Amino acid sequence: MKNSYKILIPVLALFVMLSSFTPQKNQSDPEKDRVLITVIKYMLSNGHYLPKDLDDDFSEKVFNSFIEGLDPSKRYFTQEDIEEFGVYKYQIDNQIKKSDLSFYNLVYAHFTNKIKSAKKYYGQILAKPFDFSKREIVEVDYSKTAFAKNENELIDYWRKQLKLNTLSRIQEQQQLEEEKAKDQKGFKKTAFKTLEENARKEVMKSMDELYIRIEELNNEDWFSTFLNSVVSGFDPHSTYMAPNIKEKFDVDMSGKIEGIGARLQKKGIYTHVADIISGGPAWKQGELEAGDIILKVAQAEGEPLDIVGMRLDDAIKFIKGKKGTQVKLTVKKKLDGSIRIISLIRDIVNIDETFVKSSVVYIEGKKFGLIDLPQFYIDFSGKTTSDSAKDMEKEIENLKKENVQGLLIDLRNNGGGSLKTAIEISGLFIDKGPVVQVKYRGESPIVKDDEDPKIQWDGPLVILVNEFSASASEIFAAAMQDYNRAVIIGGNQTYGKGTVQNILPINQFYPKYEKDLGFLKMTIQKFYRVNGGSTQKEGVYSDIAMPSKYSYMKVGERDLEGALEWDKVAKANYTTANSYSNFNEVVNQSKERIMKNSQFKLINEYAKWLKEGQDKTSYSLNYKDFVKDNKQFENAAKKFTTAFKFDSHLSFNSPKSELPLLQKDSVIASKREAWHKNLAKDIYVTEALTVLSQLKMRNKGQMVKN
Repeated sequence: MKNSYKILIPVLALFVMLSSFTPQKNQSDPEKDRVLITVIKYMLSNGHYLPKDLDDDFSEKVFNSFIEGLDPSKRYFTQEDIEEFGVYKYQIDNQIKKSDLSFYNLVYAHFTNKIKSAKKYYGQILAKPFDFSKREIVEVDYSKTAFAKNENELIDYWRKQLKLNTLSRIQEQQQLEEEKAKDQKGFKKTAFKTLEENARKEVMKSMDELYIRIEELNNEDWFSTFLNSVVSGFDPHSTYMAPNIKEKFDVDMSGKIEGIGARLQKKGIYTHVADIISGGPAWKQGELEAGDIILKVAQAEGEPLDIVGMRLDDAIKFIKGKKGTQVKLTVKKKLDGSIRIISLIRDIVNIDETFVKSSVVYIEGKKFGLIDLPQFYIDFSGKTTSDSAKDMEKEIENLKKENVQGLLIDLRNNGGGSLKTAIEISGLFIDKGPVVQVKYRGESPIVKDDEDPKIQWDGPLVILVNEFSASASEIFAAAMQDYNRAVIIGGNQTYGKGTVQNILPINQFYPKYEKDLGFLKMTIQKFYRVNGGSTQKEGVYSDIAMPSKYSYMKVGERDLEGALEWDKVAKANYTTANSYSNFNEVVNQSKERIMKNSQFKLINEYAKWLKEGQDKTSYSLNYKDFVKDNKQFENAAKKFTTAFKFDSHLSFNSPKSELPLLQKDSVIASKREAWHKNLAKDIYVTEALTVLSQLKMRNKGQMVKN
């Protein structure tokens, strides 16, 4: 975000603090760690919206968070280890102040040894058949489980977890064979002994692959976990971002990367091509395919580098590169196993799923537009023109040419993004005026206005949200609700993230340091609606609430430990766009339809059932009991098989402006076709469109002063 950063840190003072360990050219990692903890502590104390006292309570939180971050399943540490670590439980705050890493070093040393022991544990356990006649249970909510008393009990924890994994795989395979037996006469089911042996082999393979990835992690990765235990002690959205994590964040925000246009994944020691991105260099060149294995990478005419066994992040660094540069990949083809060298010229690649897209649909002879906005993206680097506000404006203009009579904007699962674009997109639907208020700590709120009097769309507007619509999505939805510009329909309330983060290069505060220290994403502001209320924890309550599978789940900001509290400020001075003559009538009719709709009733029952399942955290490891429990679960689940089976029989199509692209790009065309089919089967979209079709605009000019 391009918010001005008002952290008052005198860099010179920071130099004085760090003078005792001025970095040398070949500084060791421990020295870098000390620099990081010192600078981050200083930044948080001086710049965070709600600074914390570094006291015993804070120390205890960091202690518990770091242990849980390393060992969430309680597979590594014993009570003896925790007692040994416990001497620092209330000393971490003092250590942070002194840039003392004794606690981290002690825990990390133990942890690396435990990782080495883990392979021995699971290898020995999975070498022998399990006794499934024994009656015992395993608890999978590890917050309810104490750390093992000693190594013997720790091994028993491992045994139970691996036994559950094996039992689940046996059950899955038996279900598959039962289905085959129904369709194939004379089908011979596999003996239980063989199923059990095969299941253990599969679990062993899975564990081996997991520990290949774990062993690739180094001190820098684990120290990032420790830093995030410290940073998250201020609030859940403040995080330390290592350089590679920041790079991934930038890609998510811009929706564009420079590279070959392929998604990669690690399987064992090999780097596999998971997917080819439509429109990218690999897609245009046509030789690289999903499933291929990349063995070596060469830069232009340079010598090829073997990447077998290399960690994925490092391999990607060699494969990615600047637009216009050449990379040569030595590839093992999936289809025939042949080895081939594929030459590619890197380019800027659009990640299509990130960007605004639209569709048109007829309801009772009237034409409406639907716009999907996955996130509020922008490229702050200036390398590309990626900008969700500009793209939204173009999309609306194209839909106006189609003579649509109303717009539905889908913000479901939109986790936010750029505050700047949220304000600009809001401005497309209102005359100039305030959109959001932002507040730094200890200061009066700053009103952020849409300064452009142009209204891109002044017709009926409905916004579809769910429990995962967050941050910038909530700014936009709240502004449209406060202005009475749109009907908000969806989950009971949105996510509830009412804080603003800024991403700061840590080296900015210690520029003499040569190594890249990464970035600190820090909460520096809270934002407030123009009506004065915060969206923090509360989110935006829908005008029309529809049951969803998340209705009773703990998924929002209010469920996060350490989340900042809700509050309010003075109302901004704005004029309500009293847009609709039948707003209340349409809203009430929709609520009545939803209440009477058997499909929505079933979805609500399903949501309650899911919550019951979420609360179940222990499982029997006795084969007969496990099968019995699964049968009961399957029988209960049958009631809900039709919960989301719905067909509106509406026909969704791409706007005419997109047809040339679809004719040129068959991949995007197939994606659009799949999206349109899903829209037709989406009960939430259908109800939202029904509401949209019933809205009647009031005579223009009838405004209400607030």
